[in-house]
Amino acid sequence: MALPPLATIEDLSARGLSVEPSETAIVDVYLDVASTAVREAAGAPISATTSTVTVEGEAGQWLRLPGLPLTAVSSVKLDGATVTDWRLRSSMLWRAAGWTGYDGPSEVEVVYAHGLPTVPSDIIDLVSRMTAAALVAYRSQEDGSGLAADKVLTSERLGDWAVTYASDGRITEMELPQYWAERLTARFGGGATMARSR
Repeated sequence: MALPPLATIEDLSARGLSVEPSETAIVDVYLDVASTAVREAAGAPISATTSTVTVEGEAGQWLRLPGLPLTAVSSVKLDGATVTDWRLRSSMLWRAAGWTGYDGPSEVEVVYAHGLPTVPSDIIDLVSRMTAAALVAYRSQEDGSGLAADKVLTSERLGDWAVTYASDGRITEMELPQYWAERLTARFGGGATMARSR
């Protein structure tokens, strides 16, 4: 199930960006791409959703699941067998018998509700700004070349004309700076790589 974007055209308008009716479709694409980039960096859906994930059982009694915060767990299967002797505590599952089998690592499938009921305002603002930057690039050239990777002018000489461009390392407006990626990972717990959604 696809999640809705973390910001809307109304959020762009509230920040002073006018979107023409003919631009609605492309802005929807940018909102979706920016939301995907932010969720990937966070390692979590951020907005409330229900997921089914399969993770490797940890050796101890605690099992961490991606997509903080966890709000409810519907079912837990350990190597295909339903288990009910667990508790949800501090956005983790606790089980006295642990999460591994007698013969080594186990596979734990969990169906759970997680994420925030309301998208935080700073996340809405981040997605809105990424979308606005992409829209400005889109509007800059009729042939679409404004969407090409940004080049920063670093030097210019007039005698025998010369110009030097450098790239800031980003390909698009949808790439988050390292500090934002670190901030999102710290805030939402990361962990997307440890889960397999179904």
